[in-house]
Amino acid sequence: MGRIFVVDLEGRTYKCKFCKTPLALADELVSRAFHCRRGKAYLFNNAANITVGTLEERMMQSGMHTVADIFCCCCGQIVGWKYEAAHEKSQKYKEGKFVLERGRIVDGVESEFYIDTHPTMSDAEDA
Repeated sequence: MGRIFVVDLEGRTYKCKFCKTPLALADELVSRAFHCRRGKAYLFNNAANITVGTLEERMMQSGMHTVADIFCCCCGQIVGWKYEAAHEKSQKYKEGKFVLERGRIVDGVESEFYIDTHPTMSDAEDA
């Protein structure tokens, strides 16, 4: 095992709910209208302080994608997934982006999240 180095993010951040490690900057937020098995999720351009799991093919509501689960580098909890490849042209914008599950992150500034009552699109695994 090696030593864990945590990248300090400057600005408003979203943190791991379990250990408060910063995972993403609010400025990197692309969409709040995603869904996962456990509820709502957010799409980010970038994420930090994570480890990436094994690639696998998953059928999502928006089609087949190659994804990898992502884990907090400090506590090891699963916090979402990374899109590696989209098989449909209309979904290519997701490639290289990260989804953080809202129930597994906290806002670094506020204790409550903004709740979008009119989501325009979603993506979830068929369960």
